[in-house]
Amino acid sequence: MSNLFNKTNLALIVAFLSFSVLRGQENESAATLFKKGGPDSNASVELFLTPMLGVTEFDGGNVFLIQARAGLTVNEAFSFGGYFSTSMNEIYPESETLSDVYMDYWSAGGFISYASLSKKLINWSFPLYFGYGEIEMDNEQSSAGLGEANFFQIEPSALLHLNLTQHLRFTTGAGYRWVSDTTYRNLDQSSLSGLTGYIGLVFDIF
Repeated sequence: MSNLFNKTNLALIVAFLSFSVLRGQENESAATLFKKGGPDSNASVELFLTPMLGVTEFDGGNVFLIQARAGLTVNEAFSFGGYFSTSMNEIYPESETLSDVYMDYWSAGGFISYASLSKKLINWSFPLYFGYGEIEMDNEQSSAGLGEANFFQIEPSALLHLNLTQHLRFTTGAGYRWVSDTTYRNLDQSSLSGLTGYIGLVFDIF
């Protein structure tokens, strides 16, 4: 009876210690630049919001973008959600023959992403954007009456993240945008495809 009692106690102690170690691993906080915020929530699903600024080029014309992305992260690795991106400046393609018009651009759609080493101070994510885009020529009176072009676009990206706090990350990176067959004025899909650089913040809401 004494041996059975000792074995039972030993099993309970081992189980308790194992549980404590596992809990400690689960509650391990992400490495951060600034030691602010509480412990990680350890939720299997988290909501995040990412405002970003981007820079790209259409047919030699500089394009400054503002993008908003929101979604869910599952098990700190896989994310999905939606985005909206629009030009902030007047775009002047080199091939445009009219001097009193400029181009506007916007795009909206979804994304999926994989994150690597999210608890490290510096980590990566790899979003794949897919959506619908539109360009249109405008002038000082708003629409220039030159119609518009619509297209499908896809953009694989790589983003580097720096954990500022446990709920705020700085992010920067780049993606390459491919546009489906389209023609508008003197532009085609090759004029609209290209590299985009990004900089922004990631807010983990809960």
